[in-house]
Amino acid sequence: MIACCLFDLDGVIVDTARYHYLAWASLARELGFEFTPEAGEATKGVSRMASLDIVLHAGGLDDRFSPAEKERLAAEKNARYLAYVSAMTPAEVLPGAAAFLRDVRAHGVLTVLGSASKNAGTILDRCGLRPLFDAVVDGTGVTHPKPDPEVFAKGAGAVGARPENCVVFEDAAAGIEAAARAGMRSVGVGGSPLLAGASMQLKGFEGFTFEMLCREID
Repeated sequence: MIACCLFDLDGVIVDTARYHYLAWASLARELGFEFTPEAGEATKGVSRMASLDIVLHAGGLDDRFSPAEKERLAAEKNARYLAYVSAMTPAEVLPGAAAFLRDVRAHGVLTVLGSASKNAGTILDRCGLRPLFDAVVDGTGVTHPKPDPEVFAKGAGAVGARPENCVVFEDAAAGIEAAARAGMRSVGVGGSPLLAGASMQLKGFEGFTFEMLCREID
């Protein structure tokens, strides 16, 4: 039985993954190197500071900055990212995502956002998505980033759902691992081969229904 669906935000519900990449790539250029889209894939689904470590490693700058300097760099990246998301509109919700959320809720199933983003609230409000979630757990309320299962465990706990009755929708390998470690089934969204560990894979939400999910995963 599926009692709760938990959704990552970036790259699953809205297309903000590209804004994260653009902000990191801009910061990398100022530090003197190019951060490629391929390298950017590793930053999906992980915390801001963990992403910064990935970026610095790509540029061979692992030990160049003090903790205080790294906090400053992360803040600079976030300011660039916020400049992008502050201009978002509901038109940037990925095709079929809002319709699927409504369909899930129409079947009496709980919906929870489980995101590493500390800007999730801003994005939900800009895109008119907040009413479609029963609970929101984001980077402001968790200590351990994915693949630690904390965000999904807290999300399920917030609505009183048992892990075995939860399904997680993720576009990042770290999120799929986090779901497994939380004792939940998962749907890999986007078609990346890095999501092979998911219970099932889905190219996108357009045309996808809750009944189709139940047939595939239950």
